[in-house]
Amino acid sequence: MQPEPWLRSTHTDIGAVPRAVIHALELAHEDLTTWCGVLTDEELRATPSGLPSVAFQLRHIAGSLDRLLTYAEGAQLTAAQLEALKEEGAPVPRPQLLEELSFALTDGVTRVRNLGTNPALLEQSRTVGRKNLPSTVGGLLVHVADHTQRHVGQVITTAKLLRSLCK
Repeated sequence: MQPEPWLRSTHTDIGAVPRAVIHALELAHEDLTTWCGVLTDEELRATPSGLPSVAFQLRHIAGSLDRLLTYAEGAQLTAAQLEALKEEGAPVPRPQLLEELSFALTDGVTRVRNLGTNPALLEQSRTVGRKNLPSTVGGLLVHVADHTQRHVGQVITTAKLLRSLCK
């Protein structure tokens, strides 16, 4: 086993904040691949003890990454992004689910890297949501990492519960 991404001396050409966010996304990708790769289609859609399904969590991770990074880039959400938000709970075939997730995490790394090349940009003001709540590029990037990792933890816990129920 190799060390976690933050211990691999990668992405040293960018500042600490965007580097940490990229490492969080890389760790998320690795953890989700490990824990979701063993789940059946039925397990991906299961809601044990009323927990959100792993499939929902994966779609939410993908969608929220796109939305948060859109705000960090200084844009507002498009009609397609708002529609995707409404559809996060809709079932999709396993290959599409995993492809959406992989694309979102890979694209997220690229977008964070693009934002992170200019350290002064991290302090620029941004607004979030319909209420235009205040944040900064750096604040949004940090939230990308913590929000993603929060949901990865929920996926892992749900996957462990599902695997224990199958024994």
